[in-house]
Amino acid sequence: MVNKVILIGRLGKDPELKAFEGNRKVANFSIATTEKYTDKAGNKQEITDWHNIAIWGPQADIAVKYLKKGMQVYLEGRLKNRSWEDKDGVKKYTTEVVVDNFRMLDSKKDGDNTSMPNEYASNDEIADDLPF
Repeated sequence: MVNKVILIGRLGKDPELKAFEGNRKVANFSIATTEKYTDKAGNKQEITDWHNIAIWGPQADIAVKYLKKGMQVYLEGRLKNRSWEDKDGVKKYTTEVVVDNFRMLDSKKDGDNTSMPNEYASNDEIADDLPF
């Protein structure tokens, strides 16, 4: 079986870092992907989909440091479905992309001279850090 996702999109917000027991970290954010096409009437159309993203381990710190709202990013990972109960006891569900590798496609954003070093663009060694 294969569970592989590859996305190129723009960040909808800055990544948010959460820390857990055992020094585990996750960066969460969303990205938008847009499909453009021409309909039967010849009108140009766009469909935008939003994807929830989770980056675990050492890459979480890198994502928070270098990725910013509006930046274009390349992501590789897998789909993960989760459920939980909210404070009112209502069961909630979400699907997210758990990222194995990512690469920033914009070198600069809003005059920021900070660019992500290439050695941090991808890291296959964090798979053992994932909590599931």
